[in-house]
Amino acid sequence: MTRFAITPDTPWLAPLAGYSDLPFRLLVRKYGCGPACSEMVSVKGMAFKNSGTRRLIATCPEDDPMVLQLFGSEAQYFPPVMEKLVGMGYRNFDLNAGCPVRKVLKSGSGVQLMEDLDKLVELAAIMVAKAAEHPDGGRVGVKFRLGFNKGEEVFLDLAGRLEDVGVDWVTLHPRYGKQMFAGQANWTKLAELKKAVSIPVIGSGDLFSAEDGARCIEETGIDAIMFARGALYDPSIFARYIALRRGSPLPVRDGAFLAGIVREHIRLTRLFEGDGRSFRKIRSIIPRYAKGLRGIRSLRASLLQCATWEELERAADVIRDLEPADPDTSWPPVDEICQ
Repeated sequence: MTRFAITPDTPWLAPLAGYSDLPFRLLVRKYGCGPACSEMVSVKGMAFKNSGTRRLIATCPEDDPMVLQLFGSEAQYFPPVMEKLVGMGYRNFDLNAGCPVRKVLKSGSGVQLMEDLDKLVELAAIMVAKAAEHPDGGRVGVKFRLGFNKGEEVFLDLAGRLEDVGVDWVTLHPRYGKQMFAGQANWTKLAELKKAVSIPVIGSGDLFSAEDGARCIEETGIDAIMFARGALYDPSIFARYIALRRGSPLPVRDGAFLAGIVREHIRLTRLFEGDGRSFRKIRSIIPRYAKGLRGIRSLRASLLQCATWEELERAADVIRDLEPADPDTSWPPVDEICQ
């Protein structure tokens, strides 16, 4: 895990529970993604050697730079878990203080931490101290929201305190915890945060397209942007964003292009996981990539009939010949996606 620069031209992949696994991170890197966050990893689960965490922390040399995102609320578990992870070679970490999903809040984690800034800063300070024990030096970021309750903004105070304890970057999703994903992300708050701290500021929230990302950078002056839902529906969003920044032609998003994305995601999933769980998961994901093309319903039906990886690849090849449908800018509900 090498050090990485935080710049407007290196877009990030957000930590997406259930989605930003190793195969997906490797997929988006092929389209220009810079730092890529893991799915959220429970510190308590790591402490008690939960078998499920092994899949969540899986990585490889090509998965670089990778940022391992942790969540939890009980300080006693953080030192031994951080020591273990640093001993395993992990170097870049992020603390989740922004996830608004109920099952995360029940443990006092995620955006619930914004109700107790002293505890949040304590956890971040532990991570900073332990990450520094990596032979090549470690780095820590924190992802948070404006505050927990609507109208109660604590993000500027929090960011200043995090900078004081040595956090290397902060990521802001400019909504309140109680908002979940309702309403619009208030990008003006990103500009306020950028002026308030000297460490890099990364923006998240309502970046559905490459154009959104480029506009967010221009309007706020922040250091980088982080794609979440936009990447789930178009893994090539990173290449489109970089092309916009450079004034280059954008890749043509036709059936042939999307079929290539699908084939590569299937290949990576089979190579790095390859079990029944991952087969069912990728089978459900493929139709999302074909959003905007005609024949999605029949494609989804054919994919559900697939029982082998070979059958899945043949069914997915149909995307190559699908034609564009009428423009549709709507986005499905995402309350179940913690980011």
